[in-house]
Amino acid sequence: MQLNLKPVHPSWQHAFQTALKALPAGYLQLLENETDWLPGHDQIFNAFSLPKTAVRYVLFGESPYPRAASANGYAFWDNAVEELWSTTGFSKRVNRATSLRNWLKMLLVADGALNLNNVSQEAIAKLDKSSYVSTLPEVFANFLKEGFLLLNASLVLKPLEPVAETAKAWRPFLEVILEELLDLHPTPQLLLFGNIAAQIQKLPVHQHFPQLQAPHPYNLSFIQSDKVLTLFKKLSILCKK
Repeated sequence: MQLNLKPVHPSWQHAFQTALKALPAGYLQLLENETDWLPGHDQIFNAFSLPKTAVRYVLFGESPYPRAASANGYAFWDNAVEELWSTTGFSKRVNRATSLRNWLKMLLVADGALNLNNVSQEAIAKLDKSSYVSTLPEVFANFLKEGFLLLNASLVLKPLEPVAETAKAWRPFLEVILEELLDLHPTPQLLLFGNIAAQIQKLPVHQHFPQLQAPHPYNLSFIQSDKVLTLFKKLSILCKK
């Protein structure tokens, strides 16, 4: 089974071929021969649907979600979640997804809708949500409109293989991708969320980019990061556009 390159925007095509050749010898063949990894052959390169010239931020998570229904090739986008809200606050699916739940709480705090001292379901239930989108696909459509290239440090999650090891295999690929972005003006900002994402700083090219490093959204401290809140305050990702 071939890896699906159809989602890759034409503006990436030249760099993409070079990036694939930079992967360890035999790695692509192994992926094509196996079926037990996520997000799978059809979705692995979905994030590159964003045109290269549209990139303003390169957001690195750690790895795809460990569930086939959730992993879709875009970092932090849980494909199993549709509705955001319920009468009690977040929807059940959002409330069960720790990283996503903290992401949305951070966005509400950044927007001034929630106070850091109270990000409870009860507080969320009381919010006037008329100016906000109602589904997670709409949230991520806004991320894409703002120029977020939503990557993971490891584009693949394999059973029984440590994420740090898989991410190491993808570094040569990601280095080529980042080098390709150096000719953009302004230079995109790297957002490194979590310890494995921070390993991108081992690539020599990283020093040419403005950067923001923060805890992985799985941690409550992500919601409290002044740097993260300052960035997202100006973007209004949850708002209808």
